[in-house]
Amino acid sequence: MSTAAAIWFYFRSKSASGEISDAVYQLLRTTPVFREHLSQDAAQRLVGQLHELLACVAVGIADAEGSLLSWSGRASHHYIDLADHINSVRRGQLRATVAHHDLSSSSCRSCELGVAMIVPLIVDGETEAVLIVVAKSRRRQPSTMVDALARLVCIQFELARLDESKHALQRAETEALRARISPHFFYNALNTISTLIRTDPEEARDLLQDFADFIRYSFRASGMFTSLAEELRNIDRYLTIESALYAGRLGVRMKIAPEVLRVALPALVLQPIVENAVKHGVSGKPRGGTVTVIAEDSGDEAIITVEDDGVGMDPERLKDLSDGHSAGSHIGLGNISTRMRQIFGSDYALMVETALGAGTKVTLRLPKSIPAARPNPEEPE
Repeated sequence: MSTAAAIWFYFRSKSASGEISDAVYQLLRTTPVFREHLSQDAAQRLVGQLHELLACVAVGIADAEGSLLSWSGRASHHYIDLADHINSVRRGQLRATVAHHDLSSSSCRSCELGVAMIVPLIVDGETEAVLIVVAKSRRRQPSTMVDALARLVCIQFELARLDESKHALQRAETEALRARISPHFFYNALNTISTLIRTDPEEARDLLQDFADFIRYSFRASGMFTSLAEELRNIDRYLTIESALYAGRLGVRMKIAPEVLRVALPALVLQPIVENAVKHGVSGKPRGGTVTVIAEDSGDEAIITVEDDGVGMDPERLKDLSDGHSAGSHIGLGNISTRMRQIFGSDYALMVETALGAGTKVTLRLPKSIPAARPNPEEPE
């Protein structure tokens, strides 16, 4: 029987109407409360919900080292008596049931502790925490119910670790995209600026400011998300610098609907796409070409297209996009498509249209409203 089913049937047997209690409903519906680092605040919320759910004498939780994080209910003075049992459970990873007469202070007659059930919360083979449930008797608090709840909490810890791994992967991919910014671009930009200092100091000053702002944005340490306005502003800086490097061979067109400027998106998603258009599209034509960036409002979504009239590529190479880690010499397209699918869902992969000699068009769709993706509050809009 599954954990949720065990909880359901246990409470059905306690209620003639067969309705699950509000506490169970909250536990099953608000379990993301547990899906975070087990801080003292998180532990307090956890034991509070479990205590309400079990209607027992007390519920406590200790961390992976055996130190008490939180206790909800009565008989808290017995935690010291239970410490050795908790440490044995933590090390041996086997549940234990301790009766009142087994405690060193068992002579207290008014104590409500009849039995303490101590359960290790094991995640990936390691003891994440130890759950302590205090009841007046075994009959009043079945061990099967306690085990089922412990398993439910373990599942939430496992999901928390998966969430952490997912976010770590997304951060690593963002750093990888930053690292892929071409060192040749850095060198050529600085070389062009140094040349302009002698021939056109005012333009050199403007380009140097754009270059500094571009570097600052691309390598900033905080935040995986940004606003479309900020991302487009950085693309404009990049294209301004590239236009100076290409000396008239690079044309730029940008058409942006103001309604989509506040839409959130992963940082550094658009810049590599635009860089591909320049490096692998326009640069391959002796007379250069034009890069067009369009951002349109489309109901619940923003539609972003980056198009060049350059040399294009063999459509067979687009199969690399499904791999997620290889896209030939095209900078990060596979990674970008994977990031979009991971964050927004499988429907939000990149769409690429191309043919040899016919240029390339990359389309990116962004949902306008997603709770998990918001621009960084410190960023200017």
